[in-house]
Amino acid sequence: MIVDKSLFEPLESKRSFEEISSKIKALIFSGDLKPGDRLPSENELAKQYKVGRQTIREAFRILELSGFLTVQKGYGGGPVIQDNIMEKISDMILDAVRLDKLSVQEFTAARIAIEKAILNEAFDRIDEEDIKKLQENVARAKEKIKKNQSATVENFDFHTILARASKNNIYIIMEGAINAIHRFLRRRYAFPYDKTKAGASVHGKILDAIIKRDRDKALDLLEKDLITVSGSLVPISTDLSSALLQQPTGNDVEPSKG
Repeated sequence: MIVDKSLFEPLESKRSFEEISSKIKALIFSGDLKPGDRLPSENELAKQYKVGRQTIREAFRILELSGFLTVQKGYGGGPVIQDNIMEKISDMILDAVRLDKLSVQEFTAARIAIEKAILNEAFDRIDEEDIKKLQENVARAKEKIKKNQSATVENFDFHTILARASKNNIYIIMEGAINAIHRFLRRRYAFPYDKTKAGASVHGKILDAIIKRDRDKALDLLEKDLITVSGSLVPISTDLSSALLQQPTGNDVEPSKG
């Protein structure tokens, strides 16, 4: 949708690109701008705000780095409102991991605590639609296992669906960060097929416990599964930040989350 130029009022005095980006973010927060909306060109916005094109370009750069906007190239391209904030937050957490010396043990302990909290809250908020998505996920994983195929994507998605079932955006963000770190680590080597198969099987048991409203059993299954999966991280590196800084090899196989 083409956005009405009148939304972008001239600045009362000469402002910086940070202030322009803040004004555009305010329009996003208010709902005047939505994902998919195409903004006016640099030239048009420069005239609208009465600033130079470089100022608008810098404002776009800030918004793009923050996950609010993407600048599409080529004919018919230009600045478009996007909702990539969750992805950017995960990237920021990954950068923090790279800077600090974090151990696999720290990652595992935090992961267990966070994912058990997610599952615990999901028990109170899960609805029929969430159950259906989990059932479809488990069914797809089982079908792949029958065909001797990896259920990597399904195993990662299972945890993402659980986080969304908690209806807590903080948990959704944290699960996204956990997935991002885990994917980086898993790319260091080929993940055994039997681990993928075992993960898919445990997810089916967790889902069964959720349906039967057996909270303790579901939490116990989840914790044991995460501990088992964490054992396969040790051969990569006991130092998480070192493992994340290494470049994946051409033979790496993206693995299951467990």
